Amino acid sequence: MAELVTFGETMLRLSPPAGTRLETGGDLAAQVGGAESNVAAAADCLGVDAAWLSKLPDNPLGRRVVRALRGHGVTPAVAWDDSEAARLGTYYLEYGAAPRDTNVVYDRANSSVTTVDAAELDTDLVADAEVFHTTGITPALSDAAADATSDLLAAAGDADTLRSFDLNYRSKLWSHDEAAEGYDAVLPAVDLLFAPHRDAGAILDYDGDAETVARALAAHYDLDAVVVTRGADGSLALIDDAVIEEGIYSDETVDAIGTGDAFVGGFIGELLTNGGGDLTPEAVDRAQTYAAATAAVKRTIQGDVLVSTRDEIESVIDADGDDISR
Repeated sequence: MAELVTFGETMLRLSPPAGTRLETGGDLAAQVGGAESNVAAAADCLGVDAAWLSKLPDNPLGRRVVRALRGHGVTPAVAWDDSEAARLGTYYLEYGAAPRDTNVVYDRANSSVTTVDAAELDTDLVADAEVFHTTGITPALSDAAADATSDLLAAAGDADTLRSFDLNYRSKLWSHDEAAEGYDAVLPAVDLLFAPHRDAGAILDYDGDAETVARALAAHYDLDAVVVTRGADGSLALIDDAVIEEGIYSDETVDAIGTGDAFVGGFIGELLTNGGGDLTPEAVDRAQTYAAATAAVKRTIQGDVLVSTRDEIESVIDADGDDISR
């Protein structure tokens, strides 16, 4: 039985070597990556049995995703699309270097997951899990994906499965107004929310410091716990009126893509492994520490997906205080 079940789109990622432009480069490195499957893979690194729900084209590219995720310890539970229009979403990543930003070009419109229906998926996995997790990326993909997100959150709620959600705003998928409407539709069905400070302000109009934002979100949506991430300033969690702050671990960044997913996967992974899946201040405090370390390790690894072990994560946590920025 999977302890953690996630739901969302995983794509094929194509990227030229660092310092090479997409419009002139030759070879493109191919990998797979998607926010929700990245979370599942990170949780697996901490010893959690994780599964991933989605819809994939019944072709070699869809099967490539399944093979890759199995290699990361994640159980894929997918609906197969055998229609003539079946396709896998793709994104192109061009690495930047100051002053030029890293750029992502999506080619994911009308991918198979945009036609997904919750009835096609194994909802028993959700009902039997300890935690169900998805993100704001998924309902942004299509009306069908938004409906499936709501249906799976409802199924999780009916089964008393902890419902986790990451805002994960993507400006190339929907506007601020569309995102605000979409979030407002799903957040009442969420127990644990991960919210980047910038997105809570820009999209949901919650002004103030991280604690103010966390308290406003928790009160408005009746959330059990809120974790506000603040980039280089670390994170702040609100649980049972307790405020818990965590810094970041210093790192040498090789690839920043997937850092936020690793943070969430590390948090949920530790919550399940040593916290019993219960949202208590003590469990959240420990989970936040593991989340910060997991995110730092991910930044040293090429690709979207964390490849690590519990021992390695704990060695980062146990390192000298000089190696942590708080």
